[in-house]
Amino acid sequence: MEEIPQDWGRSVVTIGSYDGVHRGHQLIIGRAVERARELGVPAVVVTFDPHPSEVVRPGSHPPLLAPHHRRAELMGELGVDAVLVLPFTAGFSQLSPADFIVKVLVDKLRARVVVEGPNFRFGHRAAGNVDYLAELGTTYDYEVEVVDLYVTGEAGGGQPFSSTLTRRLVAEGDVEGAAEILGRPHRVEGVVVRGAQRGRELGYPTANVETLPHTAIPADGVYAGWLTADGERMPAAISVGTNPQFDGTERTVEAYAIDRVGLDLYGLHVAVDFLAYVRGQRKFDSIEALLEAMADDVKRCRALTAEYDGR
Repeated sequence: MEEIPQDWGRSVVTIGSYDGVHRGHQLIIGRAVERARELGVPAVVVTFDPHPSEVVRPGSHPPLLAPHHRRAELMGELGVDAVLVLPFTAGFSQLSPADFIVKVLVDKLRARVVVEGPNFRFGHRAAGNVDYLAELGTTYDYEVEVVDLYVTGEAGGGQPFSSTLTRRLVAEGDVEGAAEILGRPHRVEGVVVRGAQRGRELGYPTANVETLPHTAIPADGVYAGWLTADGERMPAAISVGTNPQFDGTERTVEAYAIDRVGLDLYGLHVAVDFLAYVRGQRKFDSIEALLEAMADDVKRCRALTAEYDGR
């Protein structure tokens, strides 16, 4: 909060973890941006690091659909002017709902409007809700607007879209269902590190991605998608798993940039986007059978990504 400019004027604020910035989140954030434009003030998202559950219930940190820099990027695309990341500490978790409102929304951000979903909770023991937020708005000169964030579709059998549902679909390997909720393919990021280099030996050199902590990683298997490095987005065949063909034990995310030769990505921060599940992970009877399957994987991934880009 000390980075908020001293001369900060009024603003429109929305508060939440907003992990994934999925289509439900986009409704709330989009409405906050609309109100900010109407009033001629900045639109601000307030979020937390680490995830509050890790502080309240240590060891319960959920898998993350997007790191903070990615969330900020997505929010920026929606028109958000600033993102305030509050360090969520044990002390911070003790703030009463009233203290949170005064310290953050009133004294620092000078909220003119606060836009939230119907189930928004805040303050110590999550005692504050949208009704209490609105009640104190009459005292502190801000209004509260509640936006229904519930969107449904085919993903998850018609359940309302949520970060929890998205995490479950990703864990099950249903990256197409996750993409319906997110409004884009699920992304995993990290730095390319040296692996066993077996892909290179087999003619399919892969970028071995050391993923960020708590990343939501899809179920083991082969996927079609894209590898983005140095701003270039390349169709890819992606393998997630322990490499049972060679009795591996460490779970990895590896991406083969289709039809690309001589790429040197070591040390680069890259992004891997998952488009579609191709097949499960398995151990083949021979290296020849593995190579035949890999060639088929690449052919299918090339066609799937081309079809998607063609749309």
